[in-house]
Amino acid sequence: MDSTTGSTPVDISIGLFQPELLSISAFARRVGLAPSALRFYDDCGVLVPAQVDATTGYRSYSLDQEMRARVLRSLREAGLPLAEVMVVLDGDSDSARTVLERHRSSVREKSRTADATIAAVLRSLPGQESADGATGDGSGDGAEPVTRVRLGGAELAGAVRQVGTAVGDDPDHPVLGRVLVEIDDSEVRLVATDRYRLSTRVLKPVVAVEGPERQVLLDAGPLAEAGAWAARCAAVTVEIGADVARISDADGSGSRELSLWEGEFPAYRDMLAELPETLHRLIVDRTALLAAVTAHGETDGAADGTEAPVIALRLGEDDVHISPVRPGAQDGPPPASTTLRALRIGEPPLRIGFDPAVLAPALDASVGPDVLLEISEATRPVVVRSADQGSFTTLVMPVALTAVAED
Repeated sequence: MDSTTGSTPVDISIGLFQPELLSISAFARRVGLAPSALRFYDDCGVLVPAQVDATTGYRSYSLDQEMRARVLRSLREAGLPLAEVMVVLDGDSDSARTVLERHRSSVREKSRTADATIAAVLRSLPGQESADGATGDGSGDGAEPVTRVRLGGAELAGAVRQVGTAVGDDPDHPVLGRVLVEIDDSEVRLVATDRYRLSTRVLKPVVAVEGPERQVLLDAGPLAEAGAWAARCAAVTVEIGADVARISDADGSGSRELSLWEGEFPAYRDMLAELPETLHRLIVDRTALLAAVTAHGETDGAADGTEAPVIALRLGEDDVHISPVRPGAQDGPPPASTTLRALRIGEPPLRIGFDPAVLAPALDASVGPDVLLEISEATRPVVVRSADQGSFTTLVMPVALTAVAED
């Protein structure tokens, strides 16, 4: 206590030593990384936010993380694979030096190879004589041109994993066990459906697409294996021709063959175009919703022979209630439920049912802390979007609850 005034002095140091925190957008602008890249590096554990709001999931970064972020950006721009970036950032100096020297040698070799390739292509252009004295542009030899597109390895791997959750296994409809790949001059689209779900993911090429537009069906199994392999590559080249489909490491060090398949894929664009107007939008913690759907969906069927429960979502004003329901059992105490905070846009409140085995994979395949459900009515397909990745969309068919008592 101050002996002169008799009052307690104020500690002016309070707050002076609290680190300044920046929002993900402000930090992204400061270090030259996109917010989506920061979310990806957080998911990978490479650049974890200084703070994550427990309620909103919003990420904040401190100024102390600026140098790490700038080095990370520079190394990625230099083409260093993420696993090796982590060695440089978190390993000892000898390991970092070894990784960087090896990568520098690889870059130099790639440059020499690229220079030789460009020189060869220049010699093959019309009016230029090739090494054997012949001229030509590759036409007239009967070979159909191959379409090539370069994509980020991790991005392609994520897309294959996401749409793979909607691949079907119905022996009467084998086309549902394939993934539709569409390539045009500005994007690559992957599509899969099992009639109860439909997933699409759009990828932007790293460089311009070479060759004609393509629309092919690929066997899901080999594609999934190739996607897992691509995750370890900084970039990959997808090549598709009349009788060839493969994914190659951008430096030519390895490749994986893909299986082309003939067939007619469902007209998914018509399905998307016919979706009714969205009347309800629900934004909720993705991980918490997935945990609730999984937990309530694991309940076994009742001893009286009633069906195992489906999941009912009841949308309130600022929350959502998740509970199991039994179409054939309406007596007894109400089922246990989970209530989650949520942002809902739309009137009036809605109750909608799902098969947990269909909804859970769609939630699991999304990324980021939040998920967006766009609902027209309780009997029409529901659009599930990743709040952090707008290029990934899943349609999920709900389950009718007309014969079920309100929970």
